[in-house]
Amino acid sequence: MDPEALRKFSALHPKPAGLSLQYGTAGFRTRAERLDHVVFRMGLLAVLRSKAVAATIGIMVTASHNPEEDNGVKLVDPLGEMLHPSWEEYATQLANAEEQELQKVITEICQKAAVNLHKDASVFIGRDTRPSSEKLSQSVIDGIQVLGGQYHDYGLVTTPQLHYMVCCQNTQGQYGKATLEGYYEKLSKAFMELIKQSHWSGESQRHLKIDCANGIGALKLSEMKPYFAQELLIHIYNDGTKEKLNHLCGADFVKVQQKPPGGLDMKPNERCCSFDGDADRIVYYYKDTAGHFHLIDGDKIATLISIFLKELLAKVKHSFKMAVVQTAYANGNSTRYLQETLKVPVHCVKTGVKHLHHKAQEFDVGVYFEANGHGTVLFSKAAETKIRQLVKEEKDDEKREAAKMLENMIDLINQTVGDAVSDMLLIEAILALKALTVQQWDALYADLPNRLLKVQVADRRVIDTTDAERRALTPPGLQEKIDALVKKYKLSRAFVRPSGTEDVVRIYAEADTQENADALAHEVSLAVFHLAGGKGAPPQP
Repeated sequence: MDPEALRKFSALHPKPAGLSLQYGTAGFRTRAERLDHVVFRMGLLAVLRSKAVAATIGIMVTASHNPEEDNGVKLVDPLGEMLHPSWEEYATQLANAEEQELQKVITEICQKAAVNLHKDASVFIGRDTRPSSEKLSQSVIDGIQVLGGQYHDYGLVTTPQLHYMVCCQNTQGQYGKATLEGYYEKLSKAFMELIKQSHWSGESQRHLKIDCANGIGALKLSEMKPYFAQELLIHIYNDGTKEKLNHLCGADFVKVQQKPPGGLDMKPNERCCSFDGDADRIVYYYKDTAGHFHLIDGDKIATLISIFLKELLAKVKHSFKMAVVQTAYANGNSTRYLQETLKVPVHCVKTGVKHLHHKAQEFDVGVYFEANGHGTVLFSKAAETKIRQLVKEEKDDEKREAAKMLENMIDLINQTVGDAVSDMLLIEAILALKALTVQQWDALYADLPNRLLKVQVADRRVIDTTDAERRALTPPGLQEKIDALVKKYKLSRAFVRPSGTEDVVRIYAEADTQENADALAHEVSLAVFHLAGGKGAPPQP
């Protein structure tokens, strides 16, 4: 390590006085103008991580569904997974170190994580379409170069595409080719193979309107369009040419506001979906003939995929263990449908993709989706090997065909992370193969009415939870109060949890009617305000 070069470059990316940030599930996120020193230092950290694990590491510059003025950065581990928790600590230490301590902090990380600075390092970089992203990724490169790392800059890519590239590189191409063409070819080939057996009645069923949140998804979908020819007719809206990223559009807007995005003209019963700003979330929706808006969120996406998987697994007659992983935010009726009607085991974990991903790895086939539309399917190595073997060796036609479909699903799904493009193609294939309309899919079960609220507090750490965040341990008396409020309403439940990024407490409530869900959410928010140190005026109904 050249101390002089480190000092010189660090001075070009100075840390604003008094700024302290924390690396969370989404990496670092804040206003773009406060991030320059952070991304430079994450360039340094990526080199250290790469040397520590002797593999390529990814760095993505994005703030996903946040407003256009924000930006962020997150690291991608060797198999396309999220950064190891112990390194999240190092990221926070490095980002918050004062200028003169920088070298000392790097040396400490090297000692704690047994990093050999003489090893080679390789980093893949990607960025979204925010005005600030290009300059920030240049700062990442500065950080990589100071510590002598090699890098490949993919430029504009979706977050899941970067995760995919990193995985391809570190599996020596077993997972696929680490190029955009490789990604488009692998996914489109699997999609075309899957829908060969479909009986889509007429062309109208093949149309899909996609709101791309004025983000990177629009660019990449346009590049991919030629690969699936006439099999799926996609119409791209909010493509970033006219409006601001995530402004009144995108998956997060649609899910939270429970209404269609701006910039997309919906006719009754047309199938529509929205990506978020970096294309790692997807939700579907439609308007019925009476003009009512229907949202099909991550819970219903997981249900559709589970139905299809369960049928195929039953046909191959092999005892694969399948499960669905949800968080406390999953709609109560989705959990009931999966457990009671489909007879699929459901596991609840703490909020955050890393918790879902980790739990899903325990099964032969693990389906996980957050209600917000972020999710994927994981196949164990053993299950994948067995399925590919059945395709080659199985004599029974029905079993072999089912195995072939499962094999195409394995190739179509981005198993590294939730991927709106891959999830969309999977959903479209399943709807085609099962000849389901968007209305029939929606009618599998009715969501319980629910409400999400947040309360500002002086310090979010006063709330501590247990039982996958479904119960509050502190402050004293809060959980008892929630229990008493829940008893007042039918089919109701409510929970509170501290935000991972800001001093707010998030509240979720569901009940038999929207009126009751709203009333319960409001009463719980008042309890939080009074017992957990609310700031400002008490919540209004």
